[in-house]
Amino acid sequence: MSLNADSANSASPVSPANPVKKRKLSLERKEAVWGFVFVLPWVVGFLAFTFGPLLFSLYTSFTNYDITSQMDWVGVRNYRNMFFHDSLFWKSLNNTLYYVLFHVPLNTAAALLLAVAMNQKMPGMRIFRTVFYLPSILAGVAIFYLWMMLLNPGTGLVNMALGWVGIEGPAWMVDPNWTKPAVILMKLWGAGGGMLLYLAALQGVPDHLYEAAEIDGASPLRRFWHVTVPMITPVIFFELVTNLIAAFQIFQEGYVMVQDQNTPGSPMNSLLFYNLHMFLKAFKSFQMGYATAMAWFLFVVVIILTLINMALSKLWVHYEGGDNK
Repeated sequence: MSLNADSANSASPVSPANPVKKRKLSLERKEAVWGFVFVLPWVVGFLAFTFGPLLFSLYTSFTNYDITSQMDWVGVRNYRNMFFHDSLFWKSLNNTLYYVLFHVPLNTAAALLLAVAMNQKMPGMRIFRTVFYLPSILAGVAIFYLWMMLLNPGTGLVNMALGWVGIEGPAWMVDPNWTKPAVILMKLWGAGGGMLLYLAALQGVPDHLYEAAEIDGASPLRRFWHVTVPMITPVIFFELVTNLIAAFQIFQEGYVMVQDQNTPGSPMNSLLFYNLHMFLKAFKSFQMGYATAMAWFLFVVVIILTLINMALSKLWVHYEGGDNK
Protein backbone atom coordinates (compact mmCIF):
# COMPACT_ATOMS: atom_id res chain seq x y z
CA MET A 1 0.00 0.00 0.00
CA SER A 2 2.81 2.41 0.90
CA LEU A 3 4.50 1.75 -2.44
CA ASN A 4 1.33 2.61 -4.34
CA ALA A 5 0.89 5.75 -2.27
CA ASP A 6 4.44 6.88 -2.94
CA SER A 7 4.07 6.32 -6.66
CA ALA A 8 0.82 8.27 -6.70
CA ASN A 9 2.40 11.14 -4.80
CA SER A 10 5.37 11.21 -7.17
CA ALA A 11 3.09 11.38 -10.24
CA SER A 12 0.81 14.10 -8.90
CA PRO A 13 3.13 17.09 -9.62
CA VAL A 14 3.48 16.04 -13.28
CA SER A 15 -0.19 15.73 -14.17
CA PRO A 16 -1.07 19.47 -13.86
CA ALA A 17 1.67 20.31 -16.39
CA ASN A 18 0.05 18.34 -19.20
CA PRO A 19 -2.96 20.67 -19.64
CA VAL A 20 -0.57 23.64 -19.59
CA LYS A 21 1.54 22.12 -22.39
CA LYS A 22 -1.57 21.31 -24.39
CA ARG A 23 -2.88 24.86 -23.99
CA LYS A 24 0.53 26.23 -25.04
CA LEU A 25 0.67 24.03 -28.12
CA SER A 26 -2.92 24.93 -28.95
CA LEU A 27 -2.09 28.64 -28.64
CA GLU A 28 0.94 28.25 -30.89
CA ARG A 29 -1.16 26.45 -33.49
CA LYS A 30 -3.78 29.20 -33.38
CA GLU A 31 -1.09 31.85 -33.83
CA ALA A 32 0.39 29.91 -36.75
CA VAL A 33 -3.04 29.51 -38.36
CA TRP A 34 -3.89 33.19 -37.97
CA GLY A 35 -0.46 34.17 -39.27
CA PHE A 36 -1.07 32.07 -42.36
CA VAL A 37 -4.56 33.58 -42.74
CA PHE A 38 -3.15 37.11 -42.70
CA VAL A 39 -0.38 36.28 -45.18
CA LEU A 40 -2.70 34.25 -47.42
CA PRO A 41 -3.89 37.25 -49.53
CA TRP A 42 -0.27 38.06 -50.40
CA VAL A 43 0.47 34.41 -51.22
CA VAL A 44 -2.59 34.19 -53.48
CA GLY A 45 -1.70 37.49 -55.15
CA PHE A 46 1.90 36.38 -55.68
CA LEU A 47 0.87 33.07 -57.21
CA ALA A 48 -1.87 34.59 -59.35
CA PHE A 49 -0.22 37.81 -60.51
CA THR A 50 3.54 37.17 -60.30
CA PHE A 51 4.65 33.55 -60.21
CA GLY A 52 1.86 32.31 -62.48
CA PRO A 53 2.45 34.89 -65.23
CA LEU A 54 6.18 34.29 -64.85
CA LEU A 55 5.79 30.61 -65.66
CA PHE A 56 3.33 31.40 -68.44
CA SER A 57 5.78 33.84 -70.06
CA LEU A 58 8.55 31.25 -69.83
CA TYR A 59 6.36 28.73 -71.62
CA THR A 60 5.21 31.21 -74.28
CA SER A 61 8.83 32.10 -75.05
CA PHE A 62 9.05 28.64 -76.66
CA THR A 63 5.86 29.09 -78.69
CA ASN A 64 4.60 31.24 -81.57
CA TYR A 65 1.99 32.88 -79.30
CA ASP A 66 0.33 35.83 -81.04
CA ILE A 67 -2.16 36.84 -78.30
CA THR A 68 -5.22 36.04 -80.41
CA SER A 69 -5.28 32.60 -82.02
CA GLN A 70 -2.15 30.46 -82.06
CA MET A 71 0.18 29.09 -79.42
CA ASP A 72 2.18 26.26 -80.96
CA TRP A 73 5.40 24.90 -79.50
CA VAL A 74 8.40 26.02 -81.62
CA GLY A 75 11.25 25.18 -79.26
CA VAL A 76 14.18 27.59 -79.31
CA ARG A 77 13.20 29.19 -82.62
CA ASN A 78 12.39 32.53 -80.97
CA TYR A 79 15.81 32.65 -79.32
CA ARG A 80 17.54 31.60 -82.54
CA ASN A 81 15.75 34.32 -84.52
CA MET A 82 16.55 36.82 -81.80
CA PHE A 83 20.29 36.20 -81.91
CA PHE A 84 20.84 35.45 -85.60
CA HIS A 85 18.05 36.97 -87.69
CA ASP A 86 16.89 40.17 -85.97
CA SER A 87 19.30 43.03 -86.63
CA LEU A 88 17.15 45.41 -84.56
CA PHE A 89 17.65 43.15 -81.54
CA TRP A 90 21.37 43.95 -81.50
CA LYS A 91 20.68 47.60 -82.31
CA SER A 92 18.28 47.93 -79.39
CA LEU A 93 20.65 46.07 -77.09
CA ASN A 94 23.55 48.34 -78.08
CA ASN A 95 21.41 51.44 -77.51
CA THR A 96 20.42 50.18 -74.06
CA LEU A 97 23.98 49.23 -73.09
CA TYR A 98 25.19 52.68 -74.22
CA TYR A 99 22.59 54.30 -72.01
CA VAL A 100 23.37 52.05 -69.02
CA LEU A 101 27.13 52.56 -69.39
CA PHE A 102 26.89 56.33 -69.17
CA HIS A 103 23.72 56.93 -67.19
CA VAL A 104 24.43 54.77 -64.15
CA PRO A 105 27.86 56.24 -63.18
CA LEU A 106 26.89 59.81 -64.14
CA ASN A 107 23.63 59.68 -62.22
CA THR A 108 25.35 58.11 -59.21
CA ALA A 109 28.10 60.75 -59.20
CA ALA A 110 25.62 63.60 -59.70
CA ALA A 111 23.39 62.42 -56.84
CA LEU A 112 26.38 61.99 -54.51
CA LEU A 113 27.90 65.40 -55.29
CA LEU A 114 24.50 67.02 -54.94
CA ALA A 115 24.03 65.36 -51.56
CA VAL A 116 27.44 66.63 -50.41
CA ALA A 117 26.46 70.15 -51.44
CA MET A 118 23.07 69.87 -49.70
CA ASN A 119 24.72 68.56 -46.52
CA GLN A 120 26.39 71.89 -45.79
CA LYS A 121 25.19 73.83 -42.76
CA MET A 122 23.88 76.98 -44.37
CA PRO A 123 20.69 79.06 -43.95
CA GLY A 124 17.82 77.99 -46.18
CA MET A 125 19.35 74.60 -47.02
CA ARG A 126 16.02 72.82 -46.51
CA ILE A 127 14.50 74.89 -49.29
CA PHE A 128 17.33 73.96 -51.65
CA ARG A 129 16.96 70.27 -50.75
CA THR A 130 13.27 70.42 -51.58
CA VAL A 131 13.91 72.19 -54.88
CA PHE A 132 16.49 69.65 -56.00
CA TYR A 133 14.34 66.71 -54.91
CA LEU A 134 11.13 67.80 -56.65
CA PRO A 135 12.17 66.84 -60.22
CA SER A 136 12.61 63.20 -59.15
CA ILE A 137 8.90 62.91 -58.32
CA LEU A 138 7.76 64.56 -61.56
CA ALA A 139 7.25 61.99 -64.28
CA GLY A 140 5.16 61.32 -67.33
CA VAL A 141 4.81 62.34 -70.93
CA ALA A 142 4.50 66.03 -70.05
CA ILE A 143 8.07 66.07 -68.70
CA PHE A 144 9.37 64.48 -71.91
CA TYR A 145 7.66 67.11 -74.04
CA LEU A 146 9.08 69.80 -71.79
CA TRP A 147 12.59 68.49 -72.41
CA MET A 148 11.93 68.20 -76.12
CA MET A 149 11.22 71.95 -76.11
CA LEU A 150 14.32 72.66 -74.00
CA LEU A 151 16.49 70.60 -76.37
CA ASN A 152 15.01 72.04 -79.56
CA PRO A 153 17.99 72.84 -81.85
CA GLY A 154 16.64 76.22 -82.90
CA THR A 155 14.55 77.62 -80.05
CA GLY A 156 15.49 75.47 -77.04
CA LEU A 157 16.89 77.08 -73.91
CA VAL A 158 19.78 74.61 -73.74
CA ASN A 159 21.25 75.66 -77.09
CA MET A 160 20.51 79.30 -76.32
CA ALA A 161 22.51 79.01 -73.08
CA LEU A 162 25.37 77.33 -74.95
CA GLY A 163 25.29 80.15 -77.52
CA TRP A 164 25.78 82.72 -74.76
CA VAL A 165 29.21 81.20 -74.04
CA GLY A 166 30.12 80.84 -77.71
CA ILE A 167 29.24 77.15 -78.16
CA GLU A 168 27.07 76.03 -81.05
CA GLY A 169 24.60 73.53 -79.65
CA PRO A 170 23.99 70.23 -81.45
CA ALA A 171 20.73 69.04 -82.96
CA TRP A 172 19.90 67.10 -79.85
CA MET A 173 16.80 65.11 -80.79
CA VAL A 174 17.36 65.26 -84.56
CA ASP A 175 20.92 64.06 -84.99
CA PRO A 176 21.17 60.29 -84.28
CA ASN A 177 24.61 60.85 -82.74
CA TRP A 178 23.14 63.14 -80.08
CA THR A 179 19.80 61.55 -79.19
CA LYS A 180 21.15 59.20 -76.52
CA PRO A 181 23.39 61.88 -74.91
CA ALA A 182 20.29 64.09 -74.83
CA VAL A 183 18.33 61.43 -72.95
CA ILE A 184 21.23 60.88 -70.54
CA LEU A 185 21.38 64.64 -69.91
CA MET A 186 17.65 64.75 -69.31
CA LYS A 187 17.77 61.88 -66.80
CA LEU A 188 20.35 63.75 -64.71
CA TRP A 189 17.55 66.17 -63.92
CA GLY A 190 16.05 63.54 -61.60
CA ALA A 191 19.19 62.90 -59.56
CA GLY A 192 17.41 64.31 -56.51
CA GLY A 193 15.96 60.91 -55.66
CA GLY A 194 19.38 59.41 -55.12
CA MET A 195 20.48 62.62 -53.44
CA LEU A 196 17.99 62.00 -50.64
CA LEU A 197 19.46 58.58 -49.85
CA TYR A 198 23.03 59.87 -49.95
CA LEU A 199 22.07 62.81 -47.76
CA ALA A 200 20.69 60.47 -45.10
CA ALA A 201 23.89 58.40 -45.29
CA LEU A 202 26.13 61.47 -45.05
CA GLN A 203 24.35 62.67 -41.94
CA GLY A 204 25.01 59.30 -40.34
CA VAL A 205 28.80 59.56 -40.63
CA PRO A 206 30.25 60.21 -37.14
CA ASP A 207 31.83 63.64 -36.67
CA HIS A 208 34.78 62.27 -34.70
CA LEU A 209 36.08 60.55 -37.84
CA TYR A 210 36.31 63.89 -39.62
CA GLU A 211 37.91 65.47 -36.56
CA ALA A 212 40.54 62.74 -36.38
CA ALA A 213 41.30 63.06 -40.09
CA GLU A 214 41.57 66.84 -39.77
CA ILE A 215 43.99 66.50 -36.85
CA ASP A 216 46.11 64.21 -39.02
CA GLY A 217 46.29 66.96 -41.62
CA ALA A 218 43.93 65.48 -44.21
CA SER A 219 42.60 67.93 -46.78
CA PRO A 220 38.84 68.20 -47.45
CA LEU A 221 39.25 66.07 -50.58
CA ARG A 222 41.16 63.38 -48.66
CA ARG A 223 38.56 63.45 -45.87
CA PHE A 224 35.84 62.92 -48.47
CA TRP A 225 37.66 60.08 -50.22
CA HIS A 226 39.04 58.25 -47.17
CA VAL A 227 36.28 58.91 -44.62
CA THR A 228 33.01 59.82 -46.30
CA VAL A 229 33.07 57.42 -49.24
CA PRO A 230 33.99 54.27 -47.24
CA MET A 231 31.30 55.04 -44.68
CA ILE A 232 28.53 55.35 -47.28
CA THR A 233 29.59 52.50 -49.59
CA PRO A 234 26.52 50.37 -48.65
CA VAL A 235 24.25 53.14 -49.94
CA ILE A 236 26.41 53.59 -53.06
CA PHE A 237 26.18 49.86 -53.71
CA PHE A 238 22.39 49.90 -53.26
CA GLU A 239 22.07 52.84 -55.66
CA LEU A 240 24.32 51.19 -58.25
CA VAL A 241 22.30 47.97 -58.26
CA THR A 242 18.89 49.66 -58.37
CA ASN A 243 20.00 52.21 -60.99
CA LEU A 244 21.43 49.41 -63.12
CA ILE A 245 18.17 47.47 -63.03
CA ALA A 246 16.11 50.59 -63.75
CA ALA A 247 18.39 51.69 -66.59
CA PHE A 248 17.86 48.41 -68.45
CA GLN A 249 14.11 49.11 -68.33
CA ILE A 250 14.23 52.44 -70.17
CA PHE A 251 11.25 52.64 -72.51
CA GLN A 252 9.17 55.82 -72.48
CA GLU A 253 11.91 58.13 -73.70
CA GLY A 254 12.36 56.20 -76.93
CA TYR A 255 8.60 55.96 -77.43
CA VAL A 256 7.76 59.62 -76.83
CA MET A 257 10.84 61.77 -77.48
CA VAL A 258 10.97 61.28 -81.24
CA GLN A 259 10.43 63.68 -84.12
CA ASP A 260 8.25 61.24 -86.05
CA GLN A 261 5.54 60.03 -83.69
CA ASN A 262 4.66 57.23 -86.12
CA THR A 263 8.18 55.78 -85.86
CA PRO A 264 9.10 54.98 -82.24
CA GLY A 265 12.83 54.95 -81.64
CA SER A 266 13.61 57.34 -84.51
CA PRO A 267 15.73 58.96 -85.86
CA MET A 268 17.48 55.98 -87.49
CA ASN A 269 16.55 53.72 -84.54
CA SER A 270 18.96 55.65 -82.32
CA LEU A 271 16.36 55.62 -79.52
CA LEU A 272 15.16 52.08 -80.14
CA PHE A 273 15.88 50.77 -76.66
CA TYR A 274 15.55 47.09 -75.77
CA ASN A 275 12.24 47.40 -73.93
CA LEU A 276 10.81 49.50 -76.75
CA HIS A 277 11.77 46.90 -79.35
CA MET A 278 10.22 44.21 -77.14
CA PHE A 279 7.04 46.28 -76.77
CA LEU A 280 6.74 46.79 -80.52
CA LYS A 281 7.22 43.08 -81.16
CA ALA A 282 4.51 42.23 -78.62
CA PHE A 283 1.81 44.83 -79.28
CA LYS A 284 2.49 46.03 -82.82
CA SER A 285 3.64 42.87 -84.58
CA PHE A 286 1.75 40.62 -82.12
CA GLN A 287 4.76 38.34 -81.76
CA MET A 288 4.17 37.78 -78.07
CA GLY A 289 6.19 34.57 -77.95
CA TYR A 290 9.19 36.35 -79.43
CA ALA A 291 8.71 39.27 -77.01
CA THR A 292 8.64 36.99 -73.97
CA ALA A 293 11.86 35.36 -75.19
CA MET A 294 13.41 38.85 -75.28
CA ALA A 295 12.09 39.49 -71.78
CA TRP A 296 13.70 36.34 -70.41
CA PHE A 297 17.00 37.17 -72.06
CA LEU A 298 16.95 40.60 -70.41
CA PHE A 299 16.06 38.97 -67.09
CA VAL A 300 19.08 36.68 -67.33
CA VAL A 301 21.38 39.59 -68.26
CA VAL A 302 20.20 41.68 -65.30
CA ILE A 303 20.52 38.74 -62.91
CA ILE A 304 24.09 38.03 -64.07
CA LEU A 305 25.15 41.68 -63.74
CA THR A 306 23.54 41.90 -60.30
CA LEU A 307 25.37 38.77 -59.12
CA ILE A 308 28.65 40.20 -60.47
CA ASN A 309 28.02 43.43 -58.57
CA MET A 310 27.28 41.49 -55.39
CA ALA A 311 30.47 39.46 -55.78
CA LEU A 312 32.59 42.55 -56.43
CA SER A 313 30.97 44.41 -53.53
CA LYS A 314 33.07 42.36 -51.09
CA LEU A 315 36.12 44.22 -52.39
CA TRP A 316 34.90 47.78 -51.78
CA VAL A 317 31.70 47.87 -49.70
CA HIS A 318 32.39 48.38 -45.99
CA TYR A 319 29.68 47.78 -43.40
CA GLU A 320 29.65 49.27 -39.93
CA GLY A 321 30.11 45.89 -38.25
CA GLY A 322 33.21 45.15 -40.35
CA ASP A 323 31.56 42.29 -42.24
CA ASN A 324 31.51 42.77 -46.01
CA LYS A 325 29.10 39.94 -46.67
